[in-house]
Amino acid sequence: MFKYAFFFLMISIVAGAVGFTGVSDVTRKISFILFGILFVIFLLLLGFAALVDKAIQPAMLSPASLFA
Repeated sequence: MFKYAFFFLMISIVAGAVGFTGVSDVTRKISFILFGILFVIFLLLLGFAALVDKAIQPAMLSPASLFA
């Protein structure tokens, strides 16, 4: 998804430099929307990783607990 956000951002920059302001505005909005969705997904995965980290007890990771 980051690839598409970056792709639309580059199209927006080139279109703005050439003078196609309508195309530049649309692709800029698409790029911001995709980046926002990507950022929200990143934050959700970060929160999920923090919850999983708290759920795993340090004793569960020791080799002695595997044979008990």
